[in-house]
Amino acid sequence: MEDHYPFSLPPLPYPYSALEPDISAKTLCFHHDKHFAAYIDGLNRLLEPCPAYHGWSLEQLVRDWAALPDEIRQGVRNNAGGAFNHDLYFHTLRALPSSAPLPPLDGAIRRDFGGLDGLRSAMKSAALSVFGSGWVFLCVSPDGGLTLQKTANQDAVPPLTPLLGCDVWEHAYYLQYQNRRADYFDAWWRLIDWPQVSEVYGRLLNSRPPVPQN
Repeated sequence: MEDHYPFSLPPLPYPYSALEPDISAKTLCFHHDKHFAAYIDGLNRLLEPCPAYHGWSLEQLVRDWAALPDEIRQGVRNNAGGAFNHDLYFHTLRALPSSAPLPPLDGAIRRDFGGLDGLRSAMKSAALSVFGSGWVFLCVSPDGGLTLQKTANQDAVPPLTPLLGCDVWEHAYYLQYQNRRADYFDAWWRLIDWPQVSEVYGRLLNSRPPVPQN
């Protein structure tokens, strides 16, 4: 995605049928081409008459939306968050077979959740507990620790860095799973691109400032 306005819809990283049977081509098409695109179009419309913010990155918009003028603040919060969250969502999925976390992420998951099964159980419980529409993110804190964060609507999580996010808006699953959010979560979990997520986590650890020595 572009670093600043005007933003455009990134292409889906795989064919629409690549995630079947867990996520159908029809669901993926509507989710990416309609819903994701609508957030990007809405964000561009809001920013068009505000050239002072054309140089802001998407991450800056989701982090600093409270500093925007009253007339665009909430709209940018909603649409920039939707664009940011969906870009993460689609880029952290891959076709079967299922993969597994790699070092150092696998060690961090064992440390903070007791293992992959513990993370899955905690994240699924969080996803099922979101009332209405929202997200559950696996995030990295500044010290490299892992934490789960729930957000409502399209709120994003900066200053924490999300590694992956489960979209529990009904548009992500209702065409295929109706009200069976738990079944959708299980399908989404099977499709996580753990090598990709592990690579991002490794880069984040390597980019942290060194810990001061006594």
